[in-house]
Amino acid sequence: MNRFYVITNSEKDKNLETTGRIYDYLKSRGCECTVREYQGKGQPQEAHFRYTDEAWIPEGTECILVLGGDGTLIQAARDTVDRKIPLLGINLGTLGYLAEIEKSGIPDALDSLLLDNYTIEPRMLLEGSVYRETGGVIKNIALNDIVVNRAGALRVIDYEICVNGEYLNRYSADGMIVSTPTGSTGYSLSAGGPIVSPMASMIVVTPICPHTLTARSIVLSGGDRVAIHIGPGRRSGNEEAFVTFDGEVSVPVETGDYVEIQRSEKTVNILKISRISFLEVLRNKMRAN
Repeated sequence: MNRFYVITNSEKDKNLETTGRIYDYLKSRGCECTVREYQGKGQPQEAHFRYTDEAWIPEGTECILVLGGDGTLIQAARDTVDRKIPLLGINLGTLGYLAEIEKSGIPDALDSLLLDNYTIEPRMLLEGSVYRETGGVIKNIALNDIVVNRAGALRVIDYEICVNGEYLNRYSADGMIVSTPTGSTGYSLSAGGPIVSPMASMIVVTPICPHTLTARSIVLSGGDRVAIHIGPGRRSGNEEAFVTFDGEVSVPVETGDYVEIQRSEKTVNILKISRISFLEVLRNKMRAN
């Protein structure tokens, strides 16, 4: 490949120093390279993208290089998913699971891309549909997770969980996390959820701070459909919550509303160059902690 598009988190690449070196390196080898500066959080919310408008990406682009961390890569993936262009994450932060290339390995990684020495890992996405009693359906996708979390006062909410239309359980908790295998090493892991191989086809349901000693995560098939209903509060009062997609897009909900989550027909292609396996990355992460 020799046609590249670069998305950079300028909060992590001050003065775009690393971005500039990558641009010069690729241009010196006769490649086409376009740089799009990723400004980081706090930018105005757009109707169809968060940071990168896929219309800005030139036709024929073969690879999107994402400089930052896992969060930057997740947002780039969400914004460009319909273009189906593989992404390679270059880590400028702490050890991540998605952004596999460190600064010291950039030249070798670029050479591997030029020589077509890489593999592509398709990662599953979740699609969530929020149904509110006030009417209308709001849909969005997530590479990591879809989270339903309480809003306002610090008290638990009852969440009723159904799988494929069949009642499963009711959790009294701060919230519920529904994650992909990719997202199993994120918020779900912090809440006590299991680590799942990123290439698996599974959906992980994890309660957040459940008010019980027996609540555990549940691992479902990638083909299952999960519905989370917002129950009444204490004394049958109305409760407010948020449905959040990958920690960025939030939809307010309340008692009587629900979100239905299933595997999306879309996928994200992650480029893998390093011979380091997921297990080795996991081992290094555990050692770092």
